[in-house]
Amino acid sequence: TGSLVPSVQHQLYFPTMPQSKRARLVHLTQTSKRATREHKSAYIQDVRDAVDNHDHVYLFSYENMRSNKFKDIRMHFRSTGDAMDVPSKIMLGKNKLIQIALGKTPEDEYSDNLRQVSKEITENVGLLFTSRTRADVEEFFQNFSAPDFARAGSIAPRDVIVTNKMLLNHPVTMLEQTFRKLGLPVKIQNGKIVLLNDSEEYQLCKEGETLSVEKCKLLTHFGVKLSEFKVKLVCHWSKGEFELLD
Repeated sequence: TGSLVPSVQHQLYFPTMPQSKRARLVHLTQTSKRATREHKSAYIQDVRDAVDNHDHVYLFSYENMRSNKFKDIRMHFRSTGDAMDVPSKIMLGKNKLIQIALGKTPEDEYSDNLRQVSKEITENVGLLFTSRTRADVEEFFQNFSAPDFARAGSIAPRDVIVTNKMLLNHPVTMLEQTFRKLGLPVKIQNGKIVLLNDSEEYQLCKEGETLSVEKCKLLTHFGVKLSEFKVKLVCHWSKGEFELLD
């Protein structure tokens, strides 16, 4: 009987293609660590370059941060178009890296007394590097404020009353979806949202009250802004001279 196994002469061989170098597995942990390290170094250098390129360094603190509000500050300190005007620079959100860039001790500070600025860096702060005059900078921040919606945990500065007239501006579909879930005593009457028990008004919050998440959402629905976005200058540094600001 003939063998079913093909002879060596008739066996087919399919050469394997060489593996592409592009197909090699690259461990993301390795690349991410290197990229992160390079990014941090670049950020530290950006801070130091800003110190060198501007006459003044201000540390500022803020509350109730909203990016749309902060745009007004960035717009004010952008370049005026003058060829001699160096655009101001604002940096915030990476406190530890900023402290490393400025230095924390007399031995490692980037320039004299920058360690004093580092000591004041806590929580919600940022740096403004500028060559604008002190009068221009400090007057701007003294006068800058913008009304904003309150956040949970903030203190109500005044009483807020909700009336049936205010409810008329909201669709009936919001009754179950929003108002009742947020604790507002309302009902549907003649196709409109009204307060329970034939009330004409309801005290949403009172002065001095700590606002809950639910009440803040209701205040936003009614367009009531109880907070204020302000930026406070903490300290000033220029050419080795450091000063705390009131």
